[in-house]
Amino acid sequence: MMLNSDTETETEGDSSVRGVGKEERALGNSNATSMLDHDGETTDVETPPRRPSSQVSGPQSHSQSDIHQTPVSDHEKSSGPNESRDDRILVGWDGDDDQGNPRNWSTLYKSWITFQLGMLALSASLGSSIISPAGKTIAAYVGVGSEVSVLSISLYILGFAFGPLCWAPISELWGRRWSMLPPLFCLGLFSIGTATSTNAASIFITRFFGGLFGSAPVSNVSAALGDMWSPKARGTAVTFYAVAVVGGPTLGPLIGSALLVNPHLGWRWTEYLEAIWVFAMFGLCFICLPEVYTPVLLKKKAARLRKETGNNAYYHPHEEIKLDAKTIVTKHFSRPLLMLTTEPMVTCIALYASFVYAILYLTLEVFPIVFSDNRGWSPVIASLPFLGLFVGVNLAVVVNLGNQPRYARIVDAAGGRPVPEARLAPMALGGFIFAIGLFWFGWTAAPNIHWILPVIASVLIGAGFNIIFQQCINFLVDTYVLYAASAVSANTFLRSIFATGFPLAAGPMFRAMGVGPAMSVLGGVATVAIPVPFLFMKYGVTLRKKSKFAPYKD
Repeated sequence: MMLNSDTETETEGDSSVRGVGKEERALGNSNATSMLDHDGETTDVETPPRRPSSQVSGPQSHSQSDIHQTPVSDHEKSSGPNESRDDRILVGWDGDDDQGNPRNWSTLYKSWITFQLGMLALSASLGSSIISPAGKTIAAYVGVGSEVSVLSISLYILGFAFGPLCWAPISELWGRRWSMLPPLFCLGLFSIGTATSTNAASIFITRFFGGLFGSAPVSNVSAALGDMWSPKARGTAVTFYAVAVVGGPTLGPLIGSALLVNPHLGWRWTEYLEAIWVFAMFGLCFICLPEVYTPVLLKKKAARLRKETGNNAYYHPHEEIKLDAKTIVTKHFSRPLLMLTTEPMVTCIALYASFVYAILYLTLEVFPIVFSDNRGWSPVIASLPFLGLFVGVNLAVVVNLGNQPRYARIVDAAGGRPVPEARLAPMALGGFIFAIGLFWFGWTAAPNIHWILPVIASVLIGAGFNIIFQQCINFLVDTYVLYAASAVSANTFLRSIFATGFPLAAGPMFRAMGVGPAMSVLGGVATVAIPVPFLFMKYGVTLRKKSKFAPYKD
């Protein structure tokens, strides 16, 4: 998600260039752009400063006048297409109201695009859980233990950990469409591969690669939302997008159970249905989803102007960006790990977000134990309590949106700068709700206690999870700004690792300890984490002052 993108990066100059008209505003955030990505993932784009060049908004500007001057680094010394760099014309938008800029599209059109992006994310997140009710059936079919069959869930989520390392640089280089639609198509293919598998190895391999490709829309959708929506409006868009992301894990088990009990369908149709949904969304978005990434749009505009005018001086710096192994290693791998291990705020927030995220996937194994094994409910009925989680997730939207006006006032008072500490009040509330929900669920899960009580507890778990999770992402983005991509990537990697392991441990842990004690252990961990937002309320500014990555201004 773009940060501070309402403020354009401009450098005034007094020189004139023959043949260049009055300059419109340049591409915003040309020196450093940070975009929110995952669920919340981000990608940081560090475009080097440019040397003096003419900067235009369109072919109509061809009279002599003052222009903006921007320096160039050694990185950009290669000349543009058939043109000396001395007289190159930097292409930008045609003023603040240029309709080519996604920020200026109508609210209705942007809402339609937001819907498409949400459906892309739902396609991938649904795939993580729709197969979960079929665990025992798959185990019997391929001849493995039920604990081993949980790998069909865990390996998919493991793909979420490593996929963004690939899709983030592709998103920066070629744009949002290319970073989401081809991988989504591959997710559909691997879903069919799982559905047609005849042994455990092929099921697990296709599931891992399904998650690897499915991570593309999950990790890049919120960045696309940031391309379209202004900072004050994007919070609402991202909140509703998050519901689509979390809706997959909570609704998938119910859909999968309905398919599993149908004698004409069975477990394979959990993956066939996933493939059908994926291909349907791919077709819709292939036709209707436009590119929204500003650097790619301006690169295309520069190429169009060269073709229309015959003047090869038109250029945009994105045409010269190269993707190499060093950039991928330093920016998309080593820096997130460095921040995860050396930045206390990243470490604590990532651990907290990873814990609550992993609990969401742990429920995929715990709910069947509580409602199917212990109470004897049929698979479909035993999946209905997942709706409690979904209701809680939606209730969290009210809390997160309720904090938006307060946050906007605090940002305005700070001169438009992000104020990370203003994100922490909802997180603190969510921490209490989440811990209460875990204890409540554990000690009302016994078969002799009415089923409505653990279902109410699941509502609290879902609400607490979504409040904490969204504010953790917002806090990291506000704190690290330019390096928000790396901070959120660290969070994405760690949370996917946690979510990979928790379902594997759930069955043995809950059967050995019992539901009440096991949930009490998790509730105890959640209780220990409650002080995290309060500590950052008090010491956040001090930590930002000492950080190598977090900018701070008095």
